[in-house]
Amino acid sequence: MLAFIMEKTFDEQKERRSFYKSLFTIVAPIALQNLLGAAVGSADVIMLGYVGQTAIAASSLANYVQMVMFLFYIGLSSGVVMLAAQYWGKGDTHSIETIFGIGTKLSALVGAAFGLAAIFAPRVLMKIFTNDEALIDAGAQYLHIVGVSYFLLSFSQIIQATLKSVERTKDVTIITTAALLLNIFGNAVFIFGLFGAPKMGIRGVALATTLARIIELALSVFVISRVRELKIKPECLFRKNLVLLRDFVKYSLPAIGNEVVWGAGFATYAVIMGHLGADLVAANSLVNVLRNLATIVCFGMAYGGAILVGKQIGAGQYEQARRSASRLVKSTFFAGLVGAAALVVSQPLLFKMATLTEEATKMLTPLLYINAFSVVGAAINTVFVCGVFRSGGDAKYGFIMDTIAMWAVSVPLGMVAAFVLKLPPVLVYLVLYLDEFEKMPVNIFHYKSGKWLKNITREFD
Repeated sequence: MLAFIMEKTFDEQKERRSFYKSLFTIVAPIALQNLLGAAVGSADVIMLGYVGQTAIAASSLANYVQMVMFLFYIGLSSGVVMLAAQYWGKGDTHSIETIFGIGTKLSALVGAAFGLAAIFAPRVLMKIFTNDEALIDAGAQYLHIVGVSYFLLSFSQIIQATLKSVERTKDVTIITTAALLLNIFGNAVFIFGLFGAPKMGIRGVALATTLARIIELALSVFVISRVRELKIKPECLFRKNLVLLRDFVKYSLPAIGNEVVWGAGFATYAVIMGHLGADLVAANSLVNVLRNLATIVCFGMAYGGAILVGKQIGAGQYEQARRSASRLVKSTFFAGLVGAAALVVSQPLLFKMATLTEEATKMLTPLLYINAFSVVGAAINTVFVCGVFRSGGDAKYGFIMDTIAMWAVSVPLGMVAAFVLKLPPVLVYLVLYLDEFEKMPVNIFHYKSGKWLKNITREFD
């Protein structure tokens, strides 16, 4: 009996070590990728700080267009990962290739829609977020140029999702590292007019971003064409498999809906803040730079862990998947606490990042503490909804949860606080950022129920 207990304990320890080793292997590259992405955002804000507060606020609002577009890409990518990770665990690479083709076609439609809107109707898009004419003019200049990159992203995002699904996260990190470093370099060149280039200000950020996206797509195509287990060719775009198409729509549409509902809610937060003045928008832009840095590891764990748990479900290792999910939740919660603490101690850095008006500067400290509080909730909810639940194909739950939490609670409360009660901007901001704690208890209950764990693969001849 003692030998059996010792053997079981040893096996559990071995399984635990194996899980954390695999998690680190996947999460480290994702975290590095997110770090570099945040670094580009930080570089944009810092360099635009020398151009002026209007440039910072305008680029921040204009990027909400890209954020909404990215939500469609994230939803489609989640559909790819949900299905492809389980088929990877099952060893069915032909289905992964077909899923890639389906995801790419749908993603290209999204990229074309957003790209054309940004290029040909940038002022219309900016007017959604603000009525400040100076911000509209500057943001429209940015969108008119950066719109080209939106279509390019539609292809690179699905390629990278496919690579992550087959555990090639290091390759994705190399691709995005090269593109992001080029982006930072291009920002400096075109904002300040270095090496004989024109001094373009906010338009320089857009041009540098577009050039970086061209390089990113070229590298993505090159890398996936050299993955031996997959045969990704143009032919994949024209494969017909109605079963996989229905499955992709079934699992990706709720994920897209979830991301769009969440993103549209955050975009509405931006609309509310945009109508409360440029001071709040500018202060929030700077705080968001540090928030993005503070959430790199916990969000990387959530999305990376979904690949591991999904692979185990696809391989039929259900009890191991449950244990892995539990370890993933605990690890992500701890990472969220560390991120919140890092956000608080970074306060001195916040005041050195850019020159703001006196009123905007006063808002920095309360906004920082509100975000530190929110980060813990965001870490917990993200690992449940985007990590654990999606690993088992349960994207519908997150869609319903965020629809209720954001659109039936947070957005109406924010609008009442801002436009009916006319509370001070910082208090309105606090009301908006309480959304994470409204949905957390329900997410924990759904996790405990175990209804999220499903094998969504099929048998093909």
